[in-house]
Amino acid sequence: MEFSNSYELLMILREKNLLLNSPKYWWPNYGSFEVVVGAILTQNTKWENVQKALKNLNNLSLKDILEIDEIYLAELIKPVGFYNQKAKRLKLLAKNILKDFGDFENFKEKENVSREWLLAQKGVGFETADSILCYACGREIMVVDAYTKRLTKKAGYEFESYDELREWCERGVIENWGKIADFYENDLNLCFARFHGKIVEYMKR
Repeated sequence: MEFSNSYELLMILREKNLLLNSPKYWWPNYGSFEVVVGAILTQNTKWENVQKALKNLNNLSLKDILEIDEIYLAELIKPVGFYNQKAKRLKLLAKNILKDFGDFENFKEKENVSREWLLAQKGVGFETADSILCYACGREIMVVDAYTKRLTKKAGYEFESYDELREWCERGVIENWGKIADFYENDLNLCFARFHGKIVEYMKR
């Protein structure tokens, strides 16, 4: 696959009809607290394991995560591995969301949670923070991951940092937004969400 910028990469991936059976914004239950939980659980594991854990959790709310016993929570999320550590991190993150924002709806409002706030939370790195911003909060930010890095490296592009790769992905799209805005209902967040999804689905094949 040859491309000289991320716009060209997006156009190539669009032709492959990769997300035909996926939700509109690719990540299941977009805009819900479950996305925050899933973003923590998916660290160092396969999405199939996350799905098993999410099924066990049965759509627990922010309040539910705060109230549930940590040992029991760890048992429910066992399929994802590192379950004791992830249970601790989930409970701490839920506690801090409640303390600083009052509830999840307030947390995800545009003027409230920031990338800096998320990165200051224990166990939240760049990919996790951006997944929460993009898929839980609807922010115009591109998530990049190991699949993105592998795909761009195959085409001869190497980046020194996560943010350098993310900015490269965003730049080509933004510079050519006038050509593709109609494809994505003039919603840049939708474009970035589906772009990330297309990369993941393509690389998993």
